[in-house]
Amino acid sequence: MAVIPKDIHEVWKIVTSVEDAGWRSDLSRTEILNERQFVEYTKKGYPTIFTVTAEETDRLWEFDLENNTMQGHWRGVFLAKGKETELDFTEQIHCKKLILRPFIKLYLKSQQSRYVSDLKKALR
Repeated sequence: MAVIPKDIHEVWKIVTSVEDAGWRSDLSRTEILNERQFVEYTKKGYPTIFTVTAEETDRLWEFDLENNTMQGHWRGVFLAKGKETELDFTEQIHCKKLILRPFIKLYLKSQQSRYVSDLKKALR
């Protein structure tokens, strides 16, 4: 869970504006496939496909995700707390590569921390 010192509408807009992900330090680019699917490319060019499964403006954003290494589901809950926004991001991930399974939780925790840090910087 994280608290962002910005209005929920501002936070929602930047998080869900997939086509404008220049604030993300882990990505080289994004590609919109259709209104429910998009692809994020890491700095090294590895693609991950996302399929939006639920969206309630300023409240909830969920999607399934898949790449060569993992597949799973991501859920983002947004809660207004005055002029701040509380975020609760959770993931249910299955690692496809047996050798990487012991490291997946650490990797995901690192990714979430980086994401929140990038988000806070973008909203300053």
